[in-house]
Order: sequence, then C-alpha cells, then structure tokens
Amino acid sequence: MAPVAGQDLRGTLPEGLGDAIRGTAEDIAALLRGVADTGVPVPGSQWSLGAAAAHLAQANELMADIAAGQERSHGDGTPQSLAAANERAHAAFGERGADPLAGMIVEQAAAFLKAVDERAGERAGEGAVEGALFTPLGPMSPAELGSYLLTHMLGHGYDLARALGRPHMIDRVRVELALPFLIRAMPRVVDAANSAGLNARYTIRLWGGARFGVTFTDGEVAVSPQPPDRPDCTILTEPVTFLLMALGRCEPWGAMARGRVVAWGRKPWLAPRFPTLFRAP
Repeated sequence: MAPVAGQDLRGTLPEGLGDAIRGTAEDIAALLRGVADTGVPVPGSQWSLGAAAAHLAQANELMADIAAGQERSHGDGTPQSLAAANERAHAAFGERGADPLAGMIVEQAAAFLKAVDERAGERAGEGAVEGALFTPLGPMSPAELGSYLLTHMLGHGYDLARALGRPHMIDRVRVELALPFLIRAMPRVVDAANSAGLNARYTIRLWGGARFGVTFTDGEVAVSPQPPDRPDCTILTEPVTFLLMALGRCEPWGAMARGRVVAWGRKPWLAPRFPTLFRAP
C-alpha cells in the first residue's frame, strides 16, 4: 500500500487520524442535533435513527475504554457474536434522544484520543514499546484501533445521513485512514462458504494511489500491504465506493456499471466476487 500518512508530533497516531476521528464525530453530531423524531428508519437496517445513534455512542465508549487499557468483553469477533453483543448492549441502554446521543458520540471520541495520548506518554516514560490493545476483533495497536473507530463511525454515520437525506461525511482522506483497520480485519471476516476452494491473487487499488494485496489459497486468505507480483485480478476503485462496498453498503455490480470500479488482469471476472468473500461484522 502506498504510504497514507506519517506520524504526528507525539508519534501516537498516523498523521491526520486524530483530526479525522474528531471531525467525523462532529459531523455525525451535526446530523443529529435538533432532530425531533429519532424513530426514523435507517435504510437497509432494522434500526431506527435513535437506535443507530445509540449504538455509535456505546461503541465510541467501548473503544475509549479499550484505549485506556480497560478490559471490555464484546463478542469473539465473529459477525454473529458481535450482533448478539450489540443487541445486549442496546437492551441495557435506553437513551434515544438525538441531542444527548450527539454529545456522547463527540465526548467518547475525545475520550478515546485522550486515552491514546495518555497511554503513549506512560509507555514513553517507561521506555517501553507501544503495546497491543485487546479489541472485539483481536489485538490491535492504538493506531489500528483508531482506524477501527474511524471506520465504524463512517459506516454508521453514512447510515444516519441517508436516513435524514443529508450529505455523508466519507471522503478519500478518511477512507485511506480507515485502510489499516480494514487490512487487519479482513482475515477475520472471510465468508468461509463463499471463499471455499478459491485460489486467486488480487491487487486492490484506490484512485489516488493507495493499494494492497489479497491472496486466497484454497479459501484461506492472506492480506499484505504490498500487492502480489502476478495478480490474477487488479481492482481499481473510487475510494468512497470501496469503503461502502467493504462495509456492505454498496453492491459491486452497480458500482461497476457506474464506472466507480474497473478491473483487469488474467481473470478480471473475479472482481465482482471479491466483496462477497467477506462478511462485514
């Protein structure tokens, strides 16, 4: 993958990631503030606007707690267990008001960034190497967890914007900052049925230069920041479309018909299959 960003002054998060987390939380809060009816349905979801916003507030708190080193259990990383954990959390959390939830989303995003900074300061004082944090999708560095937080907010923020008929907050810069999490998470969300027996080498490229490789060997996946030497299929995707497909918000055939995805190589017909090989949690 082409370099997305460097390090900030404290070496805590990749350059721009903290601003993207803060900005995305604020954009989501701006959508919610003043909304009187949070029972509005979210397109393509069983959740209402209020339920989706409540989920965001809870998820931001969960990631802030993890960044602070607290042990939090939330499923085992499979889509089924994460869905069950989300339902249990919903049942225990009654807030559905737009303004309170907007405040919580912003506050917990800020709490996450504060926890990451404090952790980095403590470990620097100890002369230790930055350690792993234990998340619902396995151990991650603080930078990967930050990318996870951003990706999660972008996906549900997109849903809230659609529910309200407002512009979404996803752009190329934020998509590239989401890539470290997506690359880390891909092996954990492979759809075993759809990938069974598959042998294929993919190069995934985003408009603007970012790229990475995905190789299937008898259905087992390996994801690399570097593309394979001889890919069977190269997929070039408009960045926002890539993220929406990765999060299950966009169908590949429609994206290809609109010219947002193009493919070439020895086996270009593998391109529409690629999004079906993963199941977003």
